[in-house]
Amino acid sequence: MSGVSSATLRAWERRYGVPSPARTASAYRLYSEEDVALIKKMRDYVNGGMAAAEAARMVIETAAPHPLVHTNGGDAFAGASERIVEAALRFDPDGLEAEVNRALSLGPSVTIFERALGPALERIGDLWHEGKITVAQEHLASQVLGATLLHLLRLAQPGESGRRVLLAAFAEEDHVLGLFGIGLRFCAWGFRSVVLGPRTPPAAIARAVESLSPDIVALTVAIPPPPPTARELIDAYADACRDSAWIVGGAGAEALRPFIETRGGLVASGDVSEVRAQVESALLSRRRRKDAS
Repeated sequence: MSGVSSATLRAWERRYGVPSPARTASAYRLYSEEDVALIKKMRDYVNGGMAAAEAARMVIETAAPHPLVHTNGGDAFAGASERIVEAALRFDPDGLEAEVNRALSLGPSVTIFERALGPALERIGDLWHEGKITVAQEHLASQVLGATLLHLLRLAQPGESGRRVLLAAFAEEDHVLGLFGIGLRFCAWGFRSVVLGPRTPPAAIARAVESLSPDIVALTVAIPPPPPTARELIDAYADACRDSAWIVGGAGAEALRPFIETRGGLVASGDVSEVRAQVESALLSRRRRKDAS
């Protein structure tokens, strides 16, 4: 129907989430008319000379510009999130991969994270803390979702000329999947996102800032360090960021607000529009300082 070989279809599905067919209980793929239409669009982009990764991004972001709704009135993003959690609870690797791939067809990448993948990660984390799922189940979900978020982040990156944000977790912070979601949001604002990952000490930030000259550094912390060391650590991060703007988010950021703001940093609010306003204001102040010097 599409003129695309089965091997290419499997590769596109595995690498880019296009198409994302339903599956039978025996794991046979069931392609809908919408899937065929997406495949043909992808085929045409690629035949026209576009890189497959960019073609996939175009197909995904134009497939559903408005939130999808199930026929029963439920939110498609919420439904996808629920199915991802259910697959993790079943400890079903193939089912989990299938549900995550299916979610990739719902709309723009940042919306997919904020309304489907992010809530699924949060729910799975809560279930683990409550002792309702095992470490193995939580690790499986983190691995599959983490790989998917990294893939989405690569597809969402703007051109080389875009502004740059450096993303990292505090020195003792292991929870980093949210960084990919933050990176997607920054990409939507025109930033190229560079993720350093977990347990990033101030010295590593300093080296990255020296090499990459980011416009802004975004740090995340879930559990704030104890007061005796908090000020010292914040001072070290502030010095590492040099003249780059910097912002701290995560559940532990509010407890560190006095130290962060004293050193000229920002504490991310919970509202996306407010965070963007904070970032743009900080960058404007940075430009004015540069012009004045």
